[in-house]
Amino acid sequence: MIGWLKAEIRRIGNTTIWSWQGWVSAWQREKSLRQWTLVNVLSAGLALMLDLTAGERALILALGLLLLAAELANTAIEEVVDYISEDMDPRAKRAKDAGSAMVAVTALAGGLAWVVILIG
Repeated sequence: MIGWLKAEIRRIGNTTIWSWQGWVSAWQREKSLRQWTLVNVLSAGLALMLDLTAGERALILALGLLLLAAELANTAIEEVVDYISEDMDPRAKRAKDAGSAMVAVTALAGGLAWVVILIG
């Protein structure tokens, strides 16, 4: 039991390190991640300042984090596509465009949530 617990703690530690390394790498290379992070900081600040319900705040904050996750996934798609080949291939373009669309749809979800909360 103790051996299993030590292994799990080590696994969680490694996962944390690798996740942080992924964030730092994406932060250094992707201007869009830095831009979306700024948008999220502003959105979170506004969500905490306005008189919103806990559920409304949770929705705004969760969608903001989901947007950052989508941007990280898009970055991963782009890195893998570029690693495989930098040749212009219609499949590579579709993969990159789909990743970009994922970010856009997630951003629209966050924007729509703000609109509904502010109008409602």
